[in-house]
Amino acid sequence: MAMNELWLHPAVILLLGAMLVPLLRGRARMMFLIAVPLLAFMRVVCLEPGTHGVIGFLDWNLTFGRVDKLSQVFGYIMTLMCILGSVYALHVKNPAEHAAAWCYVAGSLGVIYAGDYLVVFLFWELMAFSSVFLIWFRRRPQSVNAGLRYLLVHVAGGVALLGGIILRYKATGGSLAFGAMDVAHPDLATWLILAGFILNAAVPPLHAWLPDAYSEATVTGSVFLCAFTTKTAVYALCRAFAGMDVLVVLGVIMAIYGVVYAVLENDARKLLAYHIISQVGYMVAGVGLGTQMAINGACAHAFAHILYKGLLFMGTGSVLQMTGKSKFTELGGLYSKMPWAFVFTLMGGLSISAFPLFSGFVSKSMIVAAGFEEHRTTAAFLLMLASAGTFLHTGLKVPYFIWFGKNNCSTETWERAKDPPWNMRLAMAITAVFCIGIGCYTPYLYNMLPYAVDYHPYTAYHVSETLQILLFTAVGFFLFLKKLEPTATISLDMDWFYRMGGRAVQWFASKPFQALDTWVGELYRVCGLAWLMTSARVSAWFDGRVIDGVVDGVARGVRDTGDRLRHVQTRQLQFNIFSAVAVLVVLLLVYMLTSM
Repeated sequence: MAMNELWLHPAVILLLGAMLVPLLRGRARMMFLIAVPLLAFMRVVCLEPGTHGVIGFLDWNLTFGRVDKLSQVFGYIMTLMCILGSVYALHVKNPAEHAAAWCYVAGSLGVIYAGDYLVVFLFWELMAFSSVFLIWFRRRPQSVNAGLRYLLVHVAGGVALLGGIILRYKATGGSLAFGAMDVAHPDLATWLILAGFILNAAVPPLHAWLPDAYSEATVTGSVFLCAFTTKTAVYALCRAFAGMDVLVVLGVIMAIYGVVYAVLENDARKLLAYHIISQVGYMVAGVGLGTQMAINGACAHAFAHILYKGLLFMGTGSVLQMTGKSKFTELGGLYSKMPWAFVFTLMGGLSISAFPLFSGFVSKSMIVAAGFEEHRTTAAFLLMLASAGTFLHTGLKVPYFIWFGKNNCSTETWERAKDPPWNMRLAMAITAVFCIGIGCYTPYLYNMLPYAVDYHPYTAYHVSETLQILLFTAVGFFLFLKKLEPTATISLDMDWFYRMGGRAVQWFASKPFQALDTWVGELYRVCGLAWLMTSARVSAWFDGRVIDGVVDGVARGVRDTGDRLRHVQTRQLQFNIFSAVAVLVVLLLVYMLTSM
């Protein structure tokens, strides 16, 4: 193994910080929680364009640091959001939650600066296996289940990505370069890699993991989750699949699909999670258009989205933190109790709704304009339609039914309600300033984009068009307010299939497979092989290597009757032999398929 130069990856700073944070307490930990992401941010700002951190490993040269304008705009906003998320989480006492969040961000940065697919896969999996703890740390039964589903889905996506990488490596004669794919003539490797990326982007029907998991994450964990996984996938799509037509269709479907489910949702954080799907749809559509303006729009919208969606999750998370509730049917009338949380959440809602002078106005419109320039008028009009739905549920429904409207709070909820701690308010205030600043001073964002920007959002036509859409949406909201009142319902989504599929697998394992296992065991017993396992298990028992409750059960069986010991140990032999045979068969099939 050899390295071409000493190069400090910004992800390394976060990983080292994650290792050290449990060792600190009190004020020292709070200072550390701000210093580490700040150092990572400064490292990103100081990176020089070019290829860095190339490590020789076996027959490959692994590239950990490809720095260009595309990677820099994502690296900048990821580390900036890490600072804001860490400030928001200063009050969290569990050091493992901070460590998991930083490992998660490090995984995202690793993908962003990766120059080859092996490095991409390494950090891709780091993201999945670290972020799941941000769900589990809420420690509710629903969170445990949602986290498990989240992990299983992402492992499946990782397997698809790895399969595509292996096939591409073979097809290209040993190339692992992470760059533009042949989107005009995609092969199986291309489709598998695309499947791995779009799963993380939450493209329907591979999207249900997102609202399922993000709504069950911890208050601070959801702020990190909403910012990194889907936007890292958008970066990967920009890097490898720009101009792939199918992404335009998928992006428009996402934009509409997420809006529809968000309108129906009763849980505030689940509503915001569904709307991530809608907003990422704009970015995916921009990647599919593939023009310089469209790619700029996708990057700008990812930048703006990370900030305003983080702000929205901070605001609704503050409500959950202080009241213990997140459903509209259990809230209402909280303006007098939580005025600052309302103001900051409203700013996030205006930003995501593309209100003039807010960040969404200068980013989302760039993608729509690129669609019209490429004469994809249907896609562009549908994206504009989705904007109306965005203002309806995030700009109006969320603030109205939490802070105004009918007071559905219980006595306990009402007494607990108040504005969140100072660090949460500070994080929301800084994020809100960025949302307004980007909308008012466009060069700040536009100068960071991959290509030169020749786009001016503040034209009379664009401003008047946007204001008309927002005005008519607001009028419709208040006219149909009775119809839009939230109800305590559950919306059936695509997660039904893997929930039911999981039950089917459980039934298969406990019924037919167990019956087959029993039958094979009886066959071995009849064939006279039971003595082999009996001897091995008795020897292990006398050596002290059999542990826990199984040992006690087997020991009691020995004292009672030798026949019971033989029966228990024979069943263990059945399982071991059957498992070994199954593994050998699978390996043989894989070998035969790969050698054809």
